[in-house]
Amino acid sequence: MMDVVYVFIGAALVLAVWLARRLVMSFSAQKPSDYADDYTVFDMKKHLNGAMVCEGVIFGPSGRVTSSFVADFIVTWDGDTAQINEHFVYDDNTTQDRVWTITLGEAGHFTATAPDVIGTAKGRNVGATVQSKYVIQLPDDVGAHQLKTVDWMYLTRDGTIINRSQFRKFGLKVAELVATIRRKDEQ
Repeated sequence: MMDVVYVFIGAALVLAVWLARRLVMSFSAQKPSDYADDYTVFDMKKHLNGAMVCEGVIFGPSGRVTSSFVADFIVTWDGDTAQINEHFVYDDNTTQDRVWTITLGEAGHFTATAPDVIGTAKGRNVGATVQSKYVIQLPDDVGAHQLKTVDWMYLTRDGTIINRSQFRKFGLKVAELVATIRRKDEQ
């Protein structure tokens, strides 16, 4: 009888450690306020503006690179609203176009929409970071899955933006994207 109790206690401890790690020490545990005292301020109107180039990789659920891409971004602002025209070219020569519309709000909050985003993305700009959360609809040719997305952009001292996004289905990470974004004239 005691062996069963020890198994349950052991399983409960493992579960508690796993939950604590996920809630405190993982990518998804970050919050915008963690970066409130950063060395610089990510001014979206200044740092996400004009012609930009984005280069990155996509990792699959096994942690291995499944794809890479280069994208051209054209970002234009009209007051507190931006339009980001993105043109991606993947390593298999397929292309994808997306147009984001971002609307800045109060205290660093913003909303964003895109044709493949379900509903409205909600985000926050604090310190040298921008975080957004949304549900993305994948194209039919890759399963048409809807994935919960957490997207972070980190501004470096030289103005390059590091983008890291995680995509989840049923709470499990199924993909991760890591990319750089910089002004096209800085190449």
